[in-house]
Amino acid sequence: MKTKTSARNLAAAISLAWAAGAMGAPTAAPAVPDETAIKAAKHAVTAYHDDVVDTLAKLVSYNTVADKDIPCDRNPRHLAFKAYLQQEAQRLGLDFADYGCVAVVGLGKGLERVGVVAHGDVQPVDPAKWKKSPFELDRTSEPGRLLARGAEDDKGPIATALYAMKSLKDLQVPLSKRIELYVYMAEESDWAALEAFMKTHTVPQMNITLDSEYPAVTAEKGYGTLAVTMPAKTAAPSAGAPFVKAFKGGFFGSQIPEDAEAVVADATPALEAQIRARAAKQAGMHYQFAWQDKDLRVTAKGLSAHSSKPENGVNAISMLADALAVQPWPDTTAGALVNFLNDMVGTGYYGEKFGSIAYRDDFMGPMTFAPTVIRQQQDGGIELSINIRRPQGKTAEQLTNEINAALAQWQGAHVQLANVKTQIGDPWVQKDAPQLPVLMKTFAYFTGVKDPKPVAIGGGTNSRLFPHAVSFGPAMPHTVYTGHSEHEFITTKQLLLNLQMYTAVLAELAK
Repeated sequence: MKTKTSARNLAAAISLAWAAGAMGAPTAAPAVPDETAIKAAKHAVTAYHDDVVDTLAKLVSYNTVADKDIPCDRNPRHLAFKAYLQQEAQRLGLDFADYGCVAVVGLGKGLERVGVVAHGDVQPVDPAKWKKSPFELDRTSEPGRLLARGAEDDKGPIATALYAMKSLKDLQVPLSKRIELYVYMAEESDWAALEAFMKTHTVPQMNITLDSEYPAVTAEKGYGTLAVTMPAKTAAPSAGAPFVKAFKGGFFGSQIPEDAEAVVADATPALEAQIRARAAKQAGMHYQFAWQDKDLRVTAKGLSAHSSKPENGVNAISMLADALAVQPWPDTTAGALVNFLNDMVGTGYYGEKFGSIAYRDDFMGPMTFAPTVIRQQQDGGIELSINIRRPQGKTAEQLTNEINAALAQWQGAHVQLANVKTQIGDPWVQKDAPQLPVLMKTFAYFTGVKDPKPVAIGGGTNSRLFPHAVSFGPAMPHTVYTGHSEHEFITTKQLLLNLQMYTAVLAELAK
């Protein structure tokens, strides 16, 4: 009863706040959603403020992390998730179609259609870092927050889209266009199945993607990776001299790593004191030091974040390498990696130290360049992966050439890299989005933000594949996006706000 009561109070408070904001607007107010859209939005949050949370709880209970050995259309966990989605859609009076890796929930009929695009798969997760299971909606540990893997990215948006469609059906809002919710099951791992699906399926003429932030996203940076491998066979250090024996860190490529660990062999208490003193100057980092004979093990903990927003995290790999920068290290395999990180990356995330690669675009912002994963190779080498998010302003060829030039210069002074792999994705800009006025006025009305403008993001969404698509939420601008982190959540307030805005937008776009 406590949960339901607090949800009702919160819904009422949100409605009152929005109403007060609307009443306080000047006479020459900008365009607002029409009366039918506003009525439907109020109905959604009044009727379904508890149900949307309960549906979210069920959606996140399915572990839909990709399995590299099982395709998304045969993964038993994905099949179970889709079976529940079908059950829920039919319970709400919506139609459902299963196309393997893509499920479609529909409302209404019409040759013209409005698409809502989301994904049902989620990123990998470390259960040890969560207060409760990441696949159980935690409603109590942090009051006001709903914690689970997928709560923000992207199962919260799925739940709100379902009840937005249900609300339009309840009120029998006259729709001239059919609404279709597309749920793709491999967005976080492989877009090939979606691309294949779209070759045989005609998708809606206009689309919104619920996988990013507000007010609306009309540009996305290109996703890229630079992977360099330190060779297994390197010159042995001088007898008795300290050297880096091991270095590891990171979890997956699109997460800023919060864990890293190094082992320094033949260390001394004086060396430990130097490392401790340097580490103490780093904000947001926590370290542990342990000895085993003459080996000093240094364990670093930072803060995970989505790699498209490295500024929201504290990169344990970069910071640990910096903590070790108390002396030049012999170019052992792990030592060469530490030297490379300090020489070429540092603790920044814009590629400032990596030759001449750094640049920015006035709208899309700077390129980001952040180490994310260290992988031990079978032959004893160590591979470092650096996540790249590049805006418009340089061609892939120019950036690749600049990367290669910087690598050549470093290798001349240190060691020859065993392998280099460079993948440079293209930035994307949506120049034809007729739904933008509706999105902008809806966002302005329900949030009180005056004159909102479209934005660019560092991430990449399925908007790139759908006609006239832009992203619309679920995260507010200038807030920390928690998807891909080990502390993913959506607030109850934001979930209900999204429910209102999605309902109003669909009412207008499909009328």
